[in-house]
Amino acid sequence: CNLVTYAGTPQVKWLLRLGLLSERHDLYGERILAFAPWAAFAAAILVCVVAAFVFGIPVIRLKGHYLAMATLGFGIIVFQVVSGTPFFGEADGISEVPPFPLPGGLQVNGRLPYRVQNYYLAWFLVFAAILLSINLVDSRVGRALRSIHENEEAANALGVDTVRYKLYTFVLSAVMAAAGGVFLTHYNGGIAPSEASAMKSVRYVAIVAAGGMANIWGALLCAVVLNFLSLRGVFVSYDEAVFGLILITIMIFAPNGILGALSWKKPAFLRRKESHGAPAS
Repeated sequence: CNLVTYAGTPQVKWLLRLGLLSERHDLYGERILAFAPWAAFAAAILVCVVAAFVFGIPVIRLKGHYLAMATLGFGIIVFQVVSGTPFFGEADGISEVPPFPLPGGLQVNGRLPYRVQNYYLAWFLVFAAILLSINLVDSRVGRALRSIHENEEAANALGVDTVRYKLYTFVLSAVMAAAGGVFLTHYNGGIAPSEASAMKSVRYVAIVAAGGMANIWGALLCAVVLNFLSLRGVFVSYDEAVFGLILITIMIFAPNGILGALSWKKPAFLRRKESHGAPAS
């Protein structure tokens, strides 16, 4: 917002005193007010938590890939809303996002002098998320989640509150995605609606499906390999087609992921076909 217009209001003075607002210059050199990165980070997490609760309550009863498809549809809605709303910058998105300051003089910044620093910082955040996930899986809550993954009806019959656990896991996933989105925005210096496009969602679902829905290390390995190949231009201009084909292939032939397919079984539709064609004894 324009500094001259709002600087004298009591609300702005209070926010400046708390450090929630900061002054900077826009593209034209005009002094403007902007939320401090940490305040914006907290607001982004809060908005995603609320959105996850509101969206998760009606769809959380879906299972497996159906839940993934529902979230894909929600992503398309977000893309269309952001693209058509001037407040969010429409198709241009938000630009001129400043670096994100971190303790120890570190900052999330995509400029060339900071890229090596941010490379190691990104891997630190990845392994922190993995450590959190592993501890969650090995906890009492994790045992409940594994039982839901194996057989939701049996888990519910044994007293596991399947809806509550799935909803809380959904919200935790939204928090981790929001944190990643904040850091990506500060690294790129902006964000556009294309980050919420349908094909971006297909890419993410394909990576997780290829690694295995219940395999943390498999998902990480596939994310590293597939993104590396994509960034190196191996798929040329067929990125969207390749990731869509990966998703379809995994859904049909390896629903447990590539690592799960090492102990390969014939797809269910082939087994049914053979059983129907087998002669009666």
